[in-house]
Amino acid sequence: MSFAELASRLSEVGRHCFGRGWAPGTSGNFSATVTRDPLRLAITPSGVDKGELTPGQILEIDAGGRVLSGSGRPSAEAALHLAVARTRGAGAVLHTHSIWSTILSGAAPEDGLAIEGYEMLKGLDGVGTHQHREWLPIVENTQDWEAAAPGVERVLAGHPESHGFLIRGHGLYTWGRDLAEGKRQVETLEFLLEVMGRKRGMTWQA
Repeated sequence: MSFAELASRLSEVGRHCFGRGWAPGTSGNFSATVTRDPLRLAITPSGVDKGELTPGQILEIDAGGRVLSGSGRPSAEAALHLAVARTRGAGAVLHTHSIWSTILSGAAPEDGLAIEGYEMLKGLDGVGTHQHREWLPIVENTQDWEAAAPGVERVLAGHPESHGFLIRGHGLYTWGRDLAEGKRQVETLEFLLEVMGRKRGMTWQA
């Protein structure tokens, strides 16, 4: 797709996630790969209400996070989008701030969260059975993602089977070959996180 087409699709995805309660206020950020060589992303800008996101607000950035077109500044987590695009070859990266991803990522006592035994796992790329065990690594939150991005790349390289990761007390990252797959995977993972949270009754100690 062209940058203009990706910008239109990204604005639709942003409004969809806002409508589902996964990107309240100005939270959440979304990107799509425009070109791989050189790596360029279409990405949502910082501080924008995703419920009112328009194609004209989408930025284009290079592999160093520099703005090539559009006005405004990219998300503070642009370095993570670039890291996922490089490590996973993703065509789209979606980051949500839902209630359940925030609670579960903060309450999990380990360095990751296992999800298994649910039919909805088959919504993830390459998964064909409810017996699949999905492991979502949890990375610690920070206000300096440029410095933390290499560590996130190492986590992703260490868990090549994972379809996403969580930032502790913060939210979910997932991706796809394109925006359609990324949207499907964020819907799948958000459903599973809500099921887990409701089923466990949130008995974990934060």
